[in-house]
Amino acid sequence: MFLIVGYVIILASALGTYALHGSLLALWVPTEYVAIVGLTIGYFVAANDIKIIKATVGAVPGILKGSKYNKAFYIDALAMLFEVLGKVRKEGLMSIEGDIENPEGSPIFSKYPNLLHDHHVMEFTCDYLRMMVGGNLNTVEIESLMDVELETHHHEAAEPGHVVSSVAGAVPAFGIVVAVMGVVNVMGSVGSPPAVLGKMIGGALVGTFLGILISYGFVEPVAKLLEQKANEGATIYKTIKMVLLASMSGYAPQVAIEFGRKTLGAHERPTFTELEEELKARKGK
Repeated sequence: MFLIVGYVIILASALGTYALHGSLLALWVPTEYVAIVGLTIGYFVAANDIKIIKATVGAVPGILKGSKYNKAFYIDALAMLFEVLGKVRKEGLMSIEGDIENPEGSPIFSKYPNLLHDHHVMEFTCDYLRMMVGGNLNTVEIESLMDVELETHHHEAAEPGHVVSSVAGAVPAFGIVVAVMGVVNVMGSVGSPPAVLGKMIGGALVGTFLGILISYGFVEPVAKLLEQKANEGATIYKTIKMVLLASMSGYAPQVAIEFGRKTLGAHERPTFTELEEELKARKGK
């Protein structure tokens, strides 16, 4: 939503101020637009393999949606982990084997549909609970493995943002290319009347204008939003990591989820009292 609002402000600022002392029709040079768009798409296709192209195209629509990683989401995540670890504490690690092998049929996980429908979150959670059940790895080994997986996951999640940022950096150069092509055309018509040459030179300069405006006004904001989305998506894994490692270190479920709560930012983090009251309310249901 704010992306669209930002685009409107950018266009109003750029075109509105120009319209005060010039004609907007002078900026309408269709061949310049077609050339810059074509060069930009060509660069995007040429610089990336099909896997990255698909990931980037698939990630862009997500920037128009609100973040699902809000306070309610993290309360659900901490409550789910608290319930799982509580069961482990009462009945032993083997008691959750059925839950982690079939999350969709689990009485615990099925209470949290927002988490259950997030395939990557559930896979991450169940994989490490399974390792805890196996008992073959110690806390240090599991933490190292988690760090490697989180680094790989974050690299993949951040790739679309890096790709779009790279495209944004190339667009101004394409604007210069289009402008130079226009100047070459002007030089071929050097004998034309000044009024005609002036219009042609102005049309050539539109390429530079478009390249800079499209890059910094339209493409770069998309890259920034993709980067922010990638960072938002990484926090839930850090939260799960801290809770499970705390549990493996021998802390009670109430303390273990406090480790996870502390990883959250100010906007998403429930207070200690909020989380405690929520856990009590859910326990009474």
